[in-house]
Amino acid sequence: MVTAARTSRFLLTLLSTCLLLAACASGPPKPRVDYSSDYNFARVKRIAFYDESGQVIGSNPLQISDIVHERIDDALTYALQNKGIQIVNDAAQADLLLSWHLVTEEKTDIRTWDTPAYGYYNRYSRYSCWSCAPFRTEVTVNQYTLGTFIVDLIDPKLRKSVWRAVTQSRLRKDPSTDQTQYNETATAIFASFPPGQYTTPN
Repeated sequence: MVTAARTSRFLLTLLSTCLLLAACASGPPKPRVDYSSDYNFARVKRIAFYDESGQVIGSNPLQISDIVHERIDDALTYALQNKGIQIVNDAAQADLLLSWHLVTEEKTDIRTWDTPAYGYYNRYSRYSCWSCAPFRTEVTVNQYTLGTFIVDLIDPKLRKSVWRAVTQSRLRKDPSTDQTQYNETATAIFASFPPGQYTTPN
């Protein structure tokens, strides 16, 4: 009975952990947004991409192919157009310039947990005692790349950023080929744009 109870608690804990991780992994990461509170975003109708947009910097500067770069640009365009913003090619006609860049950082994830030594034999009770078995510590070490994706909206006359969104997530070794995933992330980034109309900054 003791063994069955301990086993059930262990399985329930494992299941709860799996559900929590699945919930955290679902959907794009929520961005942190900041902006100039005195800027008139209501007048913004046209946005162009900044010439130097799309840079990758950091301790692990991944090489983003032209295809992936285009997917990101298309996703940001998609999200802004859904907000009623026109994307123009001529920066001189734009109210704001959009610039995005990716900062990468190598990280180490170390996790430890205790597992029972199965089949432990208790010489005093002369039976296999799961509940009184000693525990051993298991350790896993995983290397991963943390990506910080930053989107700036720059006023060309003021020559400074007036709106910024920052998201962080673990980067996959093989970038997704599904444009829908890029679109969903871009939509989440611009969910509170223009400021004041949807939510206040975090």
